[in-house]
Parts: sequence; structure tokens; C-alpha cells
Amino acid sequence: MKFAKVIRVMTVAPVMAMATLCTLFIVNPSLFGKWYLFAIAMLFLGVLPLLAYPLQPFIPKFKDKGREGQRTLAMLFAVSGYILGCLTNLFLGAPVALWIIYLDYLISGALILVFNKLFHLRASAHACGVAGPTALIMYLGVPAALIPGIVLYFSALWASLKMKRHTWQQFIGGAAISLSVLGGLHLIF
Repeated sequence: MKFAKVIRVMTVAPVMAMATLCTLFIVNPSLFGKWYLFAIAMLFLGVLPLLAYPLQPFIPKFKDKGREGQRTLAMLFAVSGYILGCLTNLFLGAPVALWIIYLDYLISGALILVFNKLFHLRASAHACGVAGPTALIMYLGVPAALIPGIVLYFSALWASLKMKRHTWQQFIGGAAISLSVLGGLHLIF
């Protein structure tokens, strides 16, 4: 059970976002245009969403809601970061690759919220946060990410099933959301 928890923690969406951004920056820093756009992306896609976890006990509306409150707060922090990132892109004239990254996260995050809160379908944000970054890295020029991405996806699936956090259908649904969004962005860009 401890190993499953370690996998779940290491594969939360903000951690995967930071790993994705670092990988892309190392392989092709020109995708970001300027170094500070990379730093801003790390802040809005990684750091801000991660803050939901340590801040939950201090936010009255969420502090007594347990795991579900933590999950909801994490989604709200994440989508807020994605919106702030898109606004920053707009004002700083970010390159297309960075728009694709932010919009993929923003639209995927919004759809996860809609499916989970409006339709009560519980699509896995965790699966979305693992499958989406793998697809993004491959799409933006690192096809070798496929094998590690598959290993991470199935490790996260195993950990989620072991900890009874999701069913396999919820996990596939979360991955389908992120992959569909990237497909739609490909058609637009």
C-alpha cells in the first residue's frame, strides 16, 4: 500500500506538469521562447496547483471535507493556475507550443471538473495528469516519451486501483479527456 501511495504522489498532475515542462525545456528550450516563460509555466502548472494540498487544512470551506475536499481544492487551484497561465501567455506573447500546453491543461482541467462535479462521472484527474503530459511531450517533439509514459500510466492505474481511488473505467475516462483535448488542439493549431 505504501508503494501505491508513493506512485500516486509522484504522479499527481502538478508533478507530472513540472516533469513535462523540464523535459521539454531540456530537449528544446526554444518551445518556451524566453526562459522566464518556462519559469512562469512551472509556477502556474506546477507550484500553484500543488499548494492546494498543504493549504487545505487552513481553508475553512475545505478543511473538514477530507479526501473529497482535498480533491476539489486541488482541481480549483489547478484550473486557477491554468487560467492565470493563459492570461500571462496573452500579455507576454508566448509561442504556440506554450499555448498548446496551457490550453491542453486548461480545457482538460475544466472538463474534469464538469464531468466530476456536474455529471458526477468521476473521470480520473490523475489519469488525465499522466496521459496528457505523455501525449504533450510526444506531440512537441519527444517521441521517446511513449515507453516511460506507458509505464507511468499503468503504474498510476495500478496504484489507483490498489488504493481504491478509481475504477479502471474512471481512469480510462480521465486519459480519454486529455487525449481528446490534445487532438482537438492539433486540429486548431
